[in-house]
Amino acid sequence: MSQEQNIEQQKKFGAAAQSGAFEQFAELVAPDCIDHDPAPGQVAGPEGYATFFGALRTAFPDMKIDPIHLVADADNVAFAYTLTGTHRGTFMNVPPTGKPIKVRGLQISKFSDGKMVERWGSSDELGILKQLGAA
Repeated sequence: MSQEQNIEQQKKFGAAAQSGAFEQFAELVAPDCIDHDPAPGQVAGPEGYATFFGALRTAFPDMKIDPIHLVADADNVAFAYTLTGTHRGTFMNVPPTGKPIKVRGLQISKFSDGKMVERWGSSDELGILKQLGAA
């Protein structure tokens, strides 16, 4: 697939994560997708992303992911983003505080045949915990 098609697939992934339309991950993520930075207990493939983003949306129901900078080549899409939300559910064993959060993160996604096959990423989890008063 082309660079532009991979960018479009990445945007669809982001939209599904943000909206809660996790069933779309089956069309966007290979079943054996390798996540080099999985959340604790996260399984591989679409199910793992659905579980992860479901928990994140439970903790921050108004979660918003804003891409800041995006670069791509024939197989990879990399982007920096800002994650915002209000802490309304348990996050990393921290009960809801009602506090707003704003952190940055980075992700690199490798695509093959229109599906994500590998992912590297990092969100500022320590920054979230600090903003919640837990660190």
